[in-house]
Order: sequence, then structure tokens, then C-alpha cells
Amino acid sequence: MDLRIFTEPQQGATYDTLLTVAKATEDLGFDAFFRSDHYLHMGGDGLPGPTDAWITLAGLARETKRIRLGTLMTAATFRLPGVLAIEVAQVDQMSGGRVELGIGAGWFEEEHKAYGIPFPKDKFSRLEEQLAIVTGLWETKPGDTFSYEGRHYQLENSPARPKPAQSRVPVLIGGFGASRTPKLAARYADEFNVPFGSIEDSERQFGRVRAAAGEAGRNPEDLVYSNALVACVGANDAEVARRAAAIGREVDELKKNGLAGTPAEVVDRIGQFAAIGSQRIYFQILDLDDLDHLELISSQVRSQLS
Repeated sequence: MDLRIFTEPQQGATYDTLLTVAKATEDLGFDAFFRSDHYLHMGGDGLPGPTDAWITLAGLARETKRIRLGTLMTAATFRLPGVLAIEVAQVDQMSGGRVELGIGAGWFEEEHKAYGIPFPKDKFSRLEEQLAIVTGLWETKPGDTFSYEGRHYQLENSPARPKPAQSRVPVLIGGFGASRTPKLAARYADEFNVPFGSIEDSERQFGRVRAAAGEAGRNPEDLVYSNALVACVGANDAEVARRAAAIGREVDELKKNGLAGTPAEVVDRIGQFAAIGSQRIYFQILDLDDLDHLELISSQVRSQLS
């Protein structure tokens, strides 16, 4: 079971805070540091304001050495696909080949209004075209050009540069869509992620993706299946309650919907997800100032699962 750290900086975090958490992620033996791609907070005041996902990851690429770096999920509405392909390839070069691209259609209309970003009605078909373009640009052989004629985007004789350091940047797709999402994952994804879903919902969605991969002539085992879940771990009940209060959540709700409780309880909960095929867990860490939380998860949870 791979264990990764996932942050929500739009809730209020400076780059320096994110750098501190990323370095702790690396020092404590976790596999990766991921962040969301949002420009507006969801509850609270969001101070000191948002940070851009790919600018952040570019900085972290130069300040870390081992951990993977990526997004859950880059919003397709935020960037033109050609620009996104350049950004991700450049950050991959800066990191020495440690980048992963999680990408989704975009959903939070208020942040688009707040920063003047168009919020189209037909977002899924744009995501489909973005995936075709981004991966097509990366896969174009040196010396060849890439062209694309879509309903939303058109590219003509692109030199398809720069190239990532990796031969293939892993692409993550996720969500709960019953038909189009599994088919899209079967075509483009290296990993399929269920965000904040129950064991039952995860098992159902993993099954849909596996079926779609088989129908597309792809081995379902070629994909990694993962979950993102809020984390609230404590050495004892009092510490769990304190950490839950710090993020404005109830312990019972967190135990039902996330990874909460003592290390033994969380290890058992992760085992339940592993039993239905989950191979990777993203711990959503909401209190970025509580580095002791990361240390406890590493020493008491990660150590039992590695």
C-alpha cells in the first residue's frame, strides 16, 4: 500500500507552509506530496489566499529529491491544454521525472466567477479533448509535429515541445461518473482515484473502471486504483478529538467517512479499502501546521503497511 500526503492549500497556506509539509513528507518516508488545484476557499477565510498548483509544484520540484509530486485534480477549465502540457513537462524536467498529472473537468463555479475564469456548461467534452491533446503532445516523436481538430480546441503543426523527463507522465483520473468517466480512465489513465468515497462506492467504481478497461482491450491491472480520504489520527481518543476540532469536524463523522481514530483503527480501515482493490491512499491533511500528525501517521500507520 502506497501512502501519500494530499493538501488543500486554498483553505489557507503560503508556499513556505507547503514547502515545510512537502519536506516533512519526504523525510518521513511517504511516497508523494499532492495538492488540490483551487483558487477559492471552501469555508473559513482562506487567508492568506490561494497559491497556484503548478507554480507551487515547480518550486517543490527544486526543493525535494525523492517524493512524487502532483495534483488531485488539475481543473481542465483553468488552463489551455497546450499550455498545460508545457507546464507539466517543464515541472517534470525540474523534478528529474517525479511529476504526475491528476486532471478533472472542474466543478467549483464560484472560484471561476471570483477570478474571471470561464465556466462552460459542457466541461466533460473539454476534458476529453484536453487529455487527447496533452498526451498527444507528449507522445509526438521528436522532429514530428502534432495537430488536432476538436470542437473546443484546435492545434496546427505544434512542435510538441518540451518533452517531460519521464517517458510517460502518469495520468490520474477520478470521480463517480458511471459511464463516461470509466471509459475515459480506460483510455488515458495510469491511475483511477475515488475521492472521499465509501468502501462500497469505491468497490463499485473500481469495478466499472475494470470493466471499461477490459472492453477497451486493456488489462485492468495496468491501472493503479486509489482512494483520497481525510485523515485524523491520534495516539489516543483525546488526541483524535483535538485534531477533529482543529479542522471543524466531528470524530464520528470522520470515522465513518475518512481515516480517523487511533493508528490501529486507521490501519484496520485501510485494510478494508485494500480488500476491495485499493492500492494507494492519499491522506488529506487539513491542518498543515500540525507536523506531529504526519510523524504519527508515518511511525504508527505507514510503518505497519510498508
